Amino acid sequence: MAKDFNQAIVMGNLTRDPEMRTTPGGQNVTSFSIATNRSWQDQSGEKKEAVEYHNVVAWGKLGELVNTYLKKGRKALVLGRLQTQSWEAEDGSKRQRTEIVASDINFVGGQAEGGDYTTPEAPKSASTTKPTKADEAPVDDMGEGEINLDDIPF
Repeated sequence: MAKDFNQAIVMGNLTRDPEMRTTPGGQNVTSFSIATNRSWQDQSGEKKEAVEYHNVVAWGKLGELVNTYLKKGRKALVLGRLQTQSWEAEDGSKRQRTEIVASDINFVGGQAEGGDYTTPEAPKSASTTKPTKADEAPVDDMGEGEINLDDIPF
């Protein structure tokens, strides 16, 4: 017998900067939204477009990375599961919100596709070998300079 399966995969642009908060238990959680665009031709040949907005939450270290490196307009690929929150509003009406609880997020595109990704302090490298005179590249201390997110293997 097949087991249940709850998996969401979306790729689109962030509609706002991520917002990180800490729960009373000390866990970091980051919220953001992604817009996905769809285009098609109707029966008369007219081009149509539609946009869907997806709420995303990322917990722990994944949320911290999102908060650090993603900004409004940046393209991201999000994998996760769908979860629906239900509550009663102050006026007594019942409300629902479906969100993607991220298990993996891939940063897509480069600087030209969504902004500046430099950080004030780059992470330290485990090896800081200096180039020889034959090398043409300038020395970078890995503590000063820019990080290209396309070079980060996650």
